[in-house]
Amino acid sequence: FRRVLFRSMQSELLALADDITKHPEIGFEEKRSIDKLADYLRRHNFDVKIGVAGLDTAFVARWKGSNGAPNLGVIVEYDALRGTQRPFHGDQHSAQGPIGIAAAIAVAEYLGRTKAPGTVVVFGTPGEEMMPPNAKTVMFDAGVFNGMDVLVRSHSTVATSRPAPGFGTCCMNIDGVKYIFSGAPAHQLTSWNGRNALEGVIHLFENIDSVRSNIRPEARIQGVITEGGAAPNVVPDRTAADFYIRYPDAVYLEQVRKFVDDAAKAAALSTGTKVKIDHYGSNRDGISVSTLAEAGFAYMKLYGAKKVAPEPGKPQGYEETGSVSSAIPGLGFSAYSSNGSNHTYEMEADALTDVGHQGFLVDAQAMTALLYDFAMHADYRAAVKREFDGIKSLFAEYQEALRKTYTVPNVPDPR
Repeated sequence: FRRVLFRSMQSELLALADDITKHPEIGFEEKRSIDKLADYLRRHNFDVKIGVAGLDTAFVARWKGSNGAPNLGVIVEYDALRGTQRPFHGDQHSAQGPIGIAAAIAVAEYLGRTKAPGTVVVFGTPGEEMMPPNAKTVMFDAGVFNGMDVLVRSHSTVATSRPAPGFGTCCMNIDGVKYIFSGAPAHQLTSWNGRNALEGVIHLFENIDSVRSNIRPEARIQGVITEGGAAPNVVPDRTAADFYIRYPDAVYLEQVRKFVDDAAKAAALSTGTKVKIDHYGSNRDGISVSTLAEAGFAYMKLYGAKKVAPEPGKPQGYEETGSVSSAIPGLGFSAYSSNGSNHTYEMEADALTDVGHQGFLVDAQAMTALLYDFAMHADYRAAVKREFDGIKSLFAEYQEALRKTYTVPNVPDPR
């Protein structure tokens, strides 16, 4: 199967990754990208359904030769970042489809040639950079991933790494919250006849800054003003800010979000405006297992990965939402593919060079080898399941311990 993979990567799929890199499409608008990926899958004996779980640019591609368990799933992404200059592939999602497709086709070809049992499914998941809620969560809730025994994906990185076993997330637990302020319009020369919604949203940011010293330093509260008014001579009667509120665990995150919600309420009260708080999505901890991570890491080193981090990183689910990785074991492959950090134009540029191409090829080979091991060895599948179930059983205990740790101080009434 390595010959199949090498042939497809070198002759076609690296070029496809380059093509998608050069034609970036932001989340839920990736029509050109999925057409390219779906066409390639169809030409290699996969049935492709575009538009699943109510998402126009999500797809499910099933190998036509699929034959029962084990059920091998490959997650691919293809959305670009929203940049101030232009959309750009600063996370190299442009290569995830070609990498995952190469592995899926190689494993399917082997299963078909040897008549071994197994099912291969490629899941096209749009809009990862538009989270929360992540499209994978929507697809998971719709049952799209039902029946999968393992799921794999790849992601760009500045060093070859693997996660430690446990529960966690790459990007911390996230609450996505929009704060929409309503005021009353007036002429700026007689602004007392109105109520300034822009002042409300500005006070929100100021109020957050005023309480940062009372919030644990691991928290990240990051927002942008998405609506600030229409004209300088009219008092803005509607403004909005969009925030990602982050913390390493979901328990203390509740306290951080309350700080921000209260900051918004106070801003509205002090400016005579009103605020609507829209908790529109969340991302939560997933599960990582060493039985998959250590094997995948060994394969990445075997196939020539560069800049190898010797020690495991923090525990984290493989798909950045928790919903899927906390229910189905899997691994995100991370072979060094860029000298520029994530979400930069430098990382996008590296996707078109030997640095990126080498990392992509390593990921595809390692992913294929791990899927082969999982498909061929029942004892390995049992070991993965045993570790996954054991970690999952500890999660409720972990949450309860955190609740005992994060006590809220008692603030007495003023005398």
